[in-house]
Amino acid sequence: MAFRFTVAADAPSLYTPMLAVTRAIRGSGLPTGLIHLIDLRVSQINGCTYCIDMHSKEARHDGQSDQRIAAVAEWERSDLFLPDERAAFAWAEVLTRTQHDRIDEAYRELQRHFNVEQIAQLTATVAQINAWNRIGIAQHIEGTAVGMAA
Repeated sequence: MAFRFTVAADAPSLYTPMLAVTRAIRGSGLPTGLIHLIDLRVSQINGCTYCIDMHSKEARHDGQSDQRIAAVAEWERSDLFLPDERAAFAWAEVLTRTQHDRIDEAYRELQRHFNVEQIAQLTATVAQINAWNRIGIAQHIEGTAVGMAA
């Protein structure tokens, strides 16, 4: 693996709290499987190959089928996802792609399936994987894997 730098080694005082936030998200009460699928979808949008691989494996380990994992990339056209999962994916998409014109619609749909605390947790989940993706892309030299734990 080739790296330009690693946040874990070169800025551990920043890496440690980021990892703590990731752990807090996973302990927030949101279903772990949903967190992994959101992490996978956002990583696909951002093109972070290390995170795509990692979150596919984590989702599989948590019991997600290969069929559902493969369908995440085309979740809007798939009938494999429940309405609450679809609402969470839509939220992740509008936040990651900064689609201001779709945020109100996505938020209304989220409210049908999640309470305010869960919506805040989903929002932090999306923000956190976006941050990890940007770190992974920045520190990783094309064609190699990223060395970061999330």
